[in-house]
Amino acid sequence: MKEAATFAREKRELTRGLKSRHLQMIAIGGAIGTGLFLGSGGTISQAGPGGALLAYAAIGIMVLFVMQSLGEMSTHLPVAGSFHTYGSKYVSPSFGFAMGWNYWFNWAITLAAELVAAGVIMSFWMPNVPSWVWAAIFLALLTGLNFLSAKAFGEGEFWFAAIKVTAVLAFLVLGVLMIAGIIGGESPGLSNWTRDEAPFVGGWVSIISVFMIAGFSFQGTELVGVTAGESSNPRRDMPRAIRTVFWRIMLFYIGAIIIIGFLLPYSDPSLLAAAANEDVTASPFTLVFERAGIAVAASVMNAVILTAILSAGNSGLYASTRMLYAMAREATAPRLFARLNERGVPVMALLATAVIGLFGFLSEVMGDGGAYTWLINVSGLSGFIVWVGIAWCHFRFRRAYLRQGHDLADLPYRAPLFPIGPIIALVMLVIVIIGQNVQAIVEGRVLEVASAYIGLPAFLLLWLIHRLVTGASSRTVGLDEMDVDGLEIKP
Repeated sequence: MKEAATFAREKRELTRGLKSRHLQMIAIGGAIGTGLFLGSGGTISQAGPGGALLAYAAIGIMVLFVMQSLGEMSTHLPVAGSFHTYGSKYVSPSFGFAMGWNYWFNWAITLAAELVAAGVIMSFWMPNVPSWVWAAIFLALLTGLNFLSAKAFGEGEFWFAAIKVTAVLAFLVLGVLMIAGIIGGESPGLSNWTRDEAPFVGGWVSIISVFMIAGFSFQGTELVGVTAGESSNPRRDMPRAIRTVFWRIMLFYIGAIIIIGFLLPYSDPSLLAAAANEDVTASPFTLVFERAGIAVAASVMNAVILTAILSAGNSGLYASTRMLYAMAREATAPRLFARLNERGVPVMALLATAVIGLFGFLSEVMGDGGAYTWLINVSGLSGFIVWVGIAWCHFRFRRAYLRQGHDLADLPYRAPLFPIGPIIALVMLVIVIIGQNVQAIVEGRVLEVASAYIGLPAFLLLWLIHRLVTGASSRTVGLDEMDVDGLEIKP
C-alpha cells in the first residue's frame, strides 16, 4: 500500500492554474525590484543620465532577444523544467544538468538574500526587533503561500507586482509634472543633463560597467518560462506575455532613468548612497516623492521596497522549487523531489529549497557573513549564464527544426529576428560576464576576481562532472537527431 501511494504521488502532474494576468504580472514583477528602486540612482551617478539611459536601453534590447528566444521554445514545449529541459534536449544532457542546478541554486540563494534584506527593511519601523525574526516570519509566509497551489502563488505575485507597478506609475506621473514645473517648484529644464560631465560621465568604461547593473536589474524576466509548465493556455498566453510585458518593463526603467536624470543631478551623493547602502531615504524614488510634497515618502517607499523584496522571494521560491521538481522528473535530482501533493505542489522540493534559504540567511545573521558573501557571488553570474543558455538552446533548436523539414508556420510563436537576435544576445552577454570586474583583473586583485567570477567555473564544473560520470550518453545532441517535438496543451 505504501509503495502504491508513493507511485500515485509520483504520477500526479502539476496543475495548470496560472492565467494570462498571472503570467504578465509574474514577468513584470520579476524585473521590478530593488535594482530599480535603489540601484537606478547609482547608475546615473556612475555614468551620468545619458550613460545610464544608453546602458539600460542596450541591455533591454538584449533581454528582448533572450525573451523572444524563450518565448519560441516555451510555447512549443511548455514544461516546468524550461531551460533545464531545453538544455538537455537541444544542447546536451550535461548542459541541461548544469543549467538546472545553476538556476535552482541561483534562486535558492537569492531567496536567502531577500530574507536578509526584508529583515533590514523592517528595522526601519521596528529597530528593536532582530532582523532574523522578520526573516523567519517572511520565510514561513512565502513557504505557506507556495504550499497552497500554483494559483495561490500566482495570485500572491499578481498583487505584489501590482503594488510595485502602481508605485512606478505614480513616480512617472509625478516626475513628468515636476519636469513641467506644475508641482514641486520650478522646472529644472535640461540643467542636470548639461552640467559638468553630463550627460555621459566617465565615457564608455562607465557605460559598460553599468551594463552589469542593468543586467542584474532585468534578471527575473525569464521566470515566465518556468511558469509555462503551469499555464492554463501557454500557446496563447506565453506569446502575449512576451510581447507586451517587455515593453512595459522598458517603459518603467527608461522612464524612471529619464525622470531621475532630469530632476536629480548625477553628482547628488544620495544617488550613490541608495545603491551602496540600500538606504531607502536616499532612494531616487523617495527623493522625488519628497520634492513633490509627499511627507511620508520614506515610509511609502519602504513599504514598496519590502513588497518588491517579498515578490522576488516569492518568485524565487516558486522557480527554484519547480526547477528541482523538473530535474527530479528527469532523474538529474533525487526522485524524492518529484512527488506532488493533491494540489499539484512539489512539497518536498519546496521544503528543500526553503531549508537552503533558511541556512543562507542564518549564515549571514549569525555568522561573520563571509560564507554568505561567497554564496551570493557564486549565484551572481547565474542569471547571465541562464540567459546565455536560453539564446544558445534557441539557436540550435531553430536550426534543427528547419533541418528536419519542419515548417516554421507550425510554431505557436516565432522569434522574429532569428538568427540575429540570439547572436546579438550571446555577444552582449559575453561582454557583460567578462566585464563583471575588469578593474580587479587589470590590477591583479586575485581574491576580488575569484569572488566576482566564481559562478562561471562552478557552472563549468557541474557540466564537466556530469559529462565524465555519464560518458557518451551526454554528448552534444546532433541537429539531425535532436528531439524537436512540441507539446500541445488543450485549454
